[in-house]
Amino acid sequence: MRCRLPRGLAGALLTLLCMGLLSLRYHVSLSPQRVQETPELSQPSPGSQELQLQDVFIAVKTTRAFHRSRVELLLDTWISRTREQVTRSHLVVTNCSAEHSHSALSCKMAAEFDTFLASGLRWFCHVDDDNYVNPKALLQLLKTFPLARDVYVGRPSLNRPIHAAEPQPHNRTRLVQFWFATGGAGFCINRKLALKMAPWASGSHFVDTSALIRLPDDCTVGYIVERKLGSHLQPSPLFHSHLETLQLLRAAQLPEQVTLSYGVFEGKLNVIKLQGPFSPKEDPSRFRSLHCLLYPDTPWCPQLVAQ
Repeated sequence: MRCRLPRGLAGALLTLLCMGLLSLRYHVSLSPQRVQETPELSQPSPGSQELQLQDVFIAVKTTRAFHRSRVELLLDTWISRTREQVTRSHLVVTNCSAEHSHSALSCKMAAEFDTFLASGLRWFCHVDDDNYVNPKALLQLLKTFPLARDVYVGRPSLNRPIHAAEPQPHNRTRLVQFWFATGGAGFCINRKLALKMAPWASGSHFVDTSALIRLPDDCTVGYIVERKLGSHLQPSPLFHSHLETLQLLRAAQLPEQVTLSYGVFEGKLNVIKLQGPFSPKEDPSRFRSLHCLLYPDTPWCPQLVAQ
């Protein structure tokens, strides 16, 4: 069964498959430059070539219930800047359950991870369908990390490490702790580290690892990185979820942020504080107003009239 989007949305994306995963490959310009489609699991040969957005794989996790209410907004805003690169070949039907359970979420994360490995690209970034991604800020952040370093960057949702019961031989368990980046704010992993994660994260291994520690997908990523590989999360304040007070961000800070979000937190609508150009009734998420702040040349953005 297919979930059809309303007419008038991004022309390159005609339908969005139910319980799908929208994976996007970004280019710096809107020119129809092709992305290499040949799957390869080896790390790209090192070189002095500067990182570009076409080297970054961004996976947007979504599900049928939010195709109309959330994905339409993303298509109209940040995805629209690279519309020619958003094609049907970038839609991955995961056949994972639509439930918000540990196993269902881990099933989708496994699909994201495997699709990234097959892409041959240099960076894997995960976001949710209630995230606004600023590609310019994302690229600027990723450029700060050296090629030789294992990188796992994102925002912790807790001010302390999380604990998990790790099974041991003879029906025993060991309490372990580690940091993880919340998936609701988004996170990025470079290919060097992702390849090392494969024994616990590729294929069916990710779901098995998640079930082993009985924690959701984003926690499982942190467990693999910190407990299995001995690497560490690089915390960044530039990723944001609706689980923080978004109103504390000043308008002048918004262009510097990598991801932003919206939602209901503690019974109240939690969005960034931004004056116009659309009213909160017209733009409850504030994503359209944010997009016009970052890209005022967008055709549907109100144009300032010179006096």
